[in-house]
Amino acid sequence: MSGWLLILALLVLGGVLSTLGDRLGSKVGKARLSLFNLRPRKTAVVITALTGSLISAISLGLMLLVSNQLRVGLFELDQIQARLRDSRTALARSQADLEENRRELARSRTDVQRAEQGRRLAQQGRQEAVQRRQQVQQELSSTKGRVDSLRQELQPLQRERIRLESERQRLNRDVKGRDAEIRRNETELKGVRQRITAGEAELKQLETNVIALRRGDVVIASGQPLATVRVKLQRSGQAKDVIDALLQQANLAAFRLLLPDRPADRQILLVPKSDIERLQTMLGNSGTWVITIRSAANVLRGEGRVVGFPDLRPNRPVVRQGDVLARTALEGDERSSDEIRSRLNLLLAAAFSRVQRQGTLVDGLQVDGNNFTELGRALADRPVGQKATLEAVAVRNADTPDPIAVELRWVGRSQANGPRPRPAGP
Repeated sequence: MSGWLLILALLVLGGVLSTLGDRLGSKVGKARLSLFNLRPRKTAVVITALTGSLISAISLGLMLLVSNQLRVGLFELDQIQARLRDSRTALARSQADLEENRRELARSRTDVQRAEQGRRLAQQGRQEAVQRRQQVQQELSSTKGRVDSLRQELQPLQRERIRLESERQRLNRDVKGRDAEIRRNETELKGVRQRITAGEAELKQLETNVIALRRGDVVIASGQPLATVRVKLQRSGQAKDVIDALLQQANLAAFRLLLPDRPADRQILLVPKSDIERLQTMLGNSGTWVITIRSAANVLRGEGRVVGFPDLRPNRPVVRQGDVLARTALEGDERSSDEIRSRLNLLLAAAFSRVQRQGTLVDGLQVDGNNFTELGRALADRPVGQKATLEAVAVRNADTPDPIAVELRWVGRSQANGPRPRPAGP
């Protein structure tokens, strides 16, 4: 009802205001008023327009002043619609939550029923557990009695176990000792096998040498030195000249041994180029060196070539004058010439073995023949039962390639120096 009254009031107010505006415009027109330097007619139009706007403003203001619903609908409609949408969404969510709660309630009721059933089963289980505990207590009482009896039976077994443990430890020590002995035996066996292998290789080489000997005369043996020189280079460029001269000397020696009745007019000594290059490189190091060209294999008389290889060693002192190279004792019952000669030869062999270990390159020792003969005669003429201590002494200093002269001495007996030693085999 208030809405109709508002509309009626607006119609009445509009008619009154429009009449007032028309009269105001007519009076302005008749009065020929002018606003803002406008023509009277245009001034009347402006007044009429302003009157119409005033009518609308007054009507709207009256409606907003009178009607709260119009104010709310005009200024808060968008917010109301948004809250309405949010309310509808919250309502839908609440309905969904309500449905979910209903389902949860149904499940809870089911769980309660199951829990009740489980409780009844738990009560039954508790009763059974009580019965079982009583049975276990009974069994525990019987078990305690059995444990006491087993402890009494276990005491001698424990003593036996201690004895067996000590016996096991002793056996372990024995086994470790046996293992160590087995390892030593294996090491010795390995060494024996290596020596057997080396002996087989040496036997094969000897068989080869025997075959070569049967086929012809071996004039150059495997490893035989063909030429030896001691050098100390002042500059690295001298290495090539020294090596070329040594190879020529070795080629000449090989030619004279293989073809003694022919002139040495060609190269018959073959040395690998890689060995020569390695030799030049090593000679670049400072120091005094001894170079030996050796035969790589047995060569028969009349063959056309010799394969050789260089042997490079640093020059170093081998013996000094007065060094005792070997010593032996001649028993009192060793008086025959053969026994004395054999003992002296063994002394020379021991001395030669020592100088070989010390790095000499010579093939034998130099010993004075007169000294050897006189010493043998003096030993044969000594009193019966007298022992004699013999020594092989170096006569002078000798380096790696130098010949080694020795003198045989009877310790405790003075003897004059003999003539200059001459080469002799050990």
